[in-house]
Amino acid sequence: MPTLSLVLMAVAGAVHVGFFVMESLLWSRPEVHRIFAVRSGEADTMRFAMVNLGFYNLFLAVGSFVGVAGSWVLWDDRDELLVFCALFMIGAAIVLVGGNRKLWRGALIQGALPAIAMLVALIG
Repeated sequence: MPTLSLVLMAVAGAVHVGFFVMESLLWSRPEVHRIFAVRSGEADTMRFAMVNLGFYNLFLAVGSFVGVAGSWVLWDDRDELLVFCALFMIGAAIVLVGGNRKLWRGALIQGALPAIAMLVALIG
């Protein structure tokens, strides 16, 4: 996989670690509720689901990091893992914006880097 794709997937992994932090560790904060377009009254009800979603994003980030490390550090082919993680991130972004068009920024943050990484990989 081209170096630019690896860098983009590493950054996408870091973004997903950020999602984990917000969803699993900082969910009780009102500013996080605003980021996710959730009313404070609904936030307590959603707490467990958000912790679960946060860990989902953390594991997806770990997959991206392992794929990048495998390609860079180990000089081993981990493209399949990176393609899976990228397509997963892109698919989740499509579902997010499809479910609520007001969350287009979040979908863009979630899906743009892996989409560009896949385009670079296809071209390069």
